[in-house]
Amino acid sequence: MDKTAQLGVMAGIIIPLALFAMIFGVVYLAKRERMAMIERGMDPRRYKPQSAPFQTLKWGLLLIGAGVGLFLAFLLDNTVFSKMRGEFNDNPNVAIYFALIAIFGGGGLFVSFLMEKKETDKNSKDKLEE
Repeated sequence: MDKTAQLGVMAGIIIPLALFAMIFGVVYLAKRERMAMIERGMDPRRYKPQSAPFQTLKWGLLLIGAGVGLFLAFLLDNTVFSKMRGEFNDNPNVAIYFALIAIFGGGGLFVSFLMEKKETDKNSKDKLEE
């Protein structure tokens, strides 16, 4: 039996086991959470997870920034840096992709921080006035 056939057999065994373990873990942890709520005197049926708008904003701005950075890196690589490609080196500008993704992703997180800070300052100011 060659290595690809062995890999196929192993994947056929490991993937269903991993799927079963993941489903079992999720169900087990959900039941454990419900039991902990009952022990503390809470009603699990009335519990609703709170939304996290700032968390969603943070992820949205991070992904937008990473996408803009990736797009800008692509444009720079295919326009400005296209003349620098050598005969044997197909794409020497890989670092610009990672750098711009990090820069614009960090910029998105920074904008998210500023928006959250503005909102919390506004809320704390409103509470002081009351």
